[in-house]
Amino acid sequence: MYDYKLIEAMARVVLEGGFEKAARVMNLTQSAVSQRVKLLEEQAGQVLVSRSVPPVATGSGEVFLAHYLKVVHLEADLSRTLRPEVDGNFHTLAVGVNADSLDTWLLPALAPLLTSMRWVLDFFVDDQDETLRFLKSGETVGCITSCAASVQGCRSEFLGVMHYRMVATPMFCQRWFSGGFDEVSAGKAPAVLFNRKDDLHDQFLRRWFKAPPRVFPHHLIPSSSGVVATIAQGVGYGLVPLQQATPLIESGTLVDVAPDMGIEVPLYWHVWNLKSALLQRFSRHLVAAARSVLDQTGRE
Repeated sequence: MYDYKLIEAMARVVLEGGFEKAARVMNLTQSAVSQRVKLLEEQAGQVLVSRSVPPVATGSGEVFLAHYLKVVHLEADLSRTLRPEVDGNFHTLAVGVNADSLDTWLLPALAPLLTSMRWVLDFFVDDQDETLRFLKSGETVGCITSCAASVQGCRSEFLGVMHYRMVATPMFCQRWFSGGFDEVSAGKAPAVLFNRKDDLHDQFLRRWFKAPPRVFPHHLIPSSSGVVATIAQGVGYGLVPLQQATPLIESGTLVDVAPDMGIEVPLYWHVWNLKSALLQRFSRHLVAAARSVLDQTGRE
């Protein structure tokens, strides 16, 4: 039987991103937190937290982290069930989110729920192909991802489809695509990508061109709104969610580089298969809200 205080210390070090930050949250000294983590590792017989900056849970540490978060949610349910009249605490939900959803439909969709419930969100943000790792590592209780296959111990639901358009400023198109948007020009014009793991631009080129360029110059802007702003400055072109692209195209700020071409990204909600009333309510609201604003083409 492991001491829960030790597990909490280990989890807090990972979630807060450091021993000092964990100590501040737990109202302990940094030395006390370090001792608790070390004791838990001795009991487990293996390293649970890599001493990197920031600290990261090892494979075994992820198991303890997931256990800790599950207990937190079950305790929150128990508190609300036994003493709902005095439960004034805010409960944190750690959620993996793709940047494009966060900058378009997600917050307006969740606002009605968050204003009526005592919940706060802790978003872990990455590209839609990468957010599932937050769930697998135990850092989050759920995630929005483009991956359809369920993770062991979790369930998944289809949310909808996000549509993307390839856009640029009129001046950029005049300079780089005066002869048309094709394999050659796509290999020379600077693109704007979210990060090094962003494969959507490559997917677009592979989908529409028989001989897509393997290499092309590109800016890396790790922000969804930053990608749009960079494209709007005329220094690159790239894929933008339809919700963001439409008003800019209508105003003439951007033009659709390839009007007959586009790409779609199906999104899914993966969440722990945990009997938590709080988590179930959040999931129901998220799925319903997403389906009310996202294209339901391909709904399972």
